[in-house]
Amino acid sequence: MTEAELFPIAMGAWAGIAVAVAMLLLFVTAPYGRHVRGGWGPTLPSTAGWILMELPAVLGFLAFFAAGSRTGDPVNLVFVGLWMLHYGQRTFVFPFLRRGGARPMPLSIVGLGMVFNLANAWFQSRWLNTLGPGYELSWLTDPRFLIGAALFLVGFVLNVSSDAILRNLRAPGETGYRIPEGGLFRWVSSPNYLGEILEWVGWAVATWSLPGALFALWTACNLGPRALANHRWYLETFPDYPPDRKALLPGLL
Repeated sequence: MTEAELFPIAMGAWAGIAVAVAMLLLFVTAPYGRHVRGGWGPTLPSTAGWILMELPAVLGFLAFFAAGSRTGDPVNLVFVGLWMLHYGQRTFVFPFLRRGGARPMPLSIVGLGMVFNLANAWFQSRWLNTLGPGYELSWLTDPRFLIGAALFLVGFVLNVSSDAILRNLRAPGETGYRIPEGGLFRWVSSPNYLGEILEWVGWAVATWSLPGALFALWTACNLGPRALANHRWYLETFPDYPPDRKALLPGLL
């Protein structure tokens, strides 16, 4: 079976796994961050865990892209830039800005994250540079690209700025949690997750591709249940938590 024949089969299977993961995460919250707990095997410091977990999205994407046939395509290079904007920050900046980086993260979670990021890098990179139809230079002025890129950048800014608000709730050396205020936290408990979902919805629109839509689906299936779990945790932990604040979507969810 060639890679081109395998690709649509793998996408169908990957979409099914995404839905199954969403159903599972509605009942079992992944044990990291505020939800960390024992019973998930060996651990490592969360800073190292985040770097290892996100690294395949950088190195894997570049390796798969380099093996393709359209490495000099200007539109593809724009997409590489958008990808690296997110994952460069997520891999090499975000882990070192976090407070409480010595807290444990289960190796099992790190391993699952690495598998996901490597598989997703393959889907996105190989579609862009070999298996997809390619993009003419005029695509950069197409409304789909412009709308998608704008959504991606808005989501990126929302994600990073919301992480900064969470981070600045703690003084250096502190590891506890407080009620976040400011920005979109006025309306939802997890605007950082909303920002990341917006990013990859934007990517799906900008690439106008099934692999892009698959990534957006995976992001929603992973972060949607996480946002609901965080919202429940806030309500259970803080009696004075704002009662009108939603989990993920202002006024809706």
